Amino acid sequence: MPLPVTILSLATASPPFVLDQAQALTVAREVLAADYAEFDRMSAVFASAGILQRQLAKPVEWYRQPRSFPERSAAYLESACDLFVEAATRALDAAGLDAGDIDTIVTASSTGIATPSLEARVMGRMGFRGDVARIPVFGLGCAAGATGLGLASKLALAAPGSTVLFVTVELCSLAFRFQDVGKADIIATALFGDGAAAATLRVGEEGFATITGTAETTWPDTLDIMGWRIEDNGLAVVLNRAIPTFARQNMRAAMDEMLARQELAVGDIDRFICHPGGAKVVDAIELALGLDQGSLDHERNVLRDHGNMSAPTGLFVLDRVRQSGMPKRSVLTALGPGFTMSTVTLRAAA
Repeated sequence: MPLPVTILSLATASPPFVLDQAQALTVAREVLAADYAEFDRMSAVFASAGILQRQLAKPVEWYRQPRSFPERSAAYLESACDLFVEAATRALDAAGLDAGDIDTIVTASSTGIATPSLEARVMGRMGFRGDVARIPVFGLGCAAGATGLGLASKLALAAPGSTVLFVTVELCSLAFRFQDVGKADIIATALFGDGAAAATLRVGEEGFATITGTAETTWPDTLDIMGWRIEDNGLAVVLNRAIPTFARQNMRAAMDEMLARQELAVGDIDRFICHPGGAKVVDAIELALGLDQGSLDHERNVLRDHGNMSAPTGLFVLDRVRQSGMPKRSVLTALGPGFTMSTVTLRAAA
């Protein structure tokens, strides 16, 4: 039997500009209310989102002015590269590694376009080897934290002895817009923040958890639930308000099927580590999986302190679980565009 893939280290990073939820509502009202008649009715989402503060790539004043796609792209490249370096460096330091020890880099980001991709842009700053394998991943959205970690584990397993670095960076705030504002934009403005996370993986080494399985389910005819539209001034969010209902109705059956392929059942899992897409989504996951109400405490706390950062958010939750003590068996899970649920099954290191 091959040795399992171990997560050697995990680290997170947040941009420096903090926005509390009351200020977010004030700015959104000043900027959007005049052109969106339903703003006052929709503004209740700022109170119900379960968020106290978020971190942003730019100072709040930057968002008060309309921004072109080139301006947003420049902001993405600058901030995403900085967060990549910060999260990756912390993960390497925690594992006692140098950038030159990395054989493969998996980079997941869906909130900006970078060609060359982010890991190529920071190679000089980080000190990666010239022969490092680069695997940039785009389009997975919120699910990319789990999917990317699973992909990194498969690449590590395919080349025992190699070291894989997984980094995910998302700058959701850069999609804030003034034109053609709809319900999804108000929800996104109340919900999303920016952040990054990184992990190092290797076969058979000491770490805090081993990866024993990965799985994904994509439901048919669900492309309109979550994603991006490309518009003249950048990326416009697609966000269906039915996501909590969909999760409550469909998540359990999919989870049962994915775990069954690993000869496991929901009752065998000591803790589900979930991407907190929003307060209502967390409630729906607890109902769907038959969990005690309030049991997803780390999820709610990450949402409270950082908002929904898309892909890194689930890894922020995993980091809090790690710090409080990994359960014997857990499942990291996230929902994202597709519409897809991705899972990584973990076992605490002995």
